[in-house]
Amino acid sequence: MVIEMLKSKIHRARVTQAELNYVGSITIDEDLMDAANIIAHEKVQIVNNNNGARFETYVIRGERGTGTICLNGATARLAQVGDIVIIMSYAYMDAQEAKTWEPILVFPDNDNRLIK
Repeated sequence: MVIEMLKSKIHRARVTQAELNYVGSITIDEDLMDAANIIAHEKVQIVNNNNGARFETYVIRGERGTGTICLNGATARLAQVGDIVIIMSYAYMDAQEAKTWEPILVFPDNDNRLIK
């Protein structure tokens, strides 16, 4: 049996930009991507704590150290600058591995920088 498990989560990041006239995706500061073990073009699920929206898209690299969390294209309609979001990635694994799996949890500060 294969189970889909939470691989990693960026918890309570603040949306810094929303760009409607873009092809689509979410731009994430590369420091946050590295910390959460999320790679470019990976599918992610996003939950907006402010309005309850829940949606999926893919990740593109944002400039390292900027704290960028930018919703692009249609997803820009689902959040406003300043909204708090949770960004989650998932992985498939067999049931035995899933029993002991621990996801990576990243808790950025108010400027979306890594808390050291």
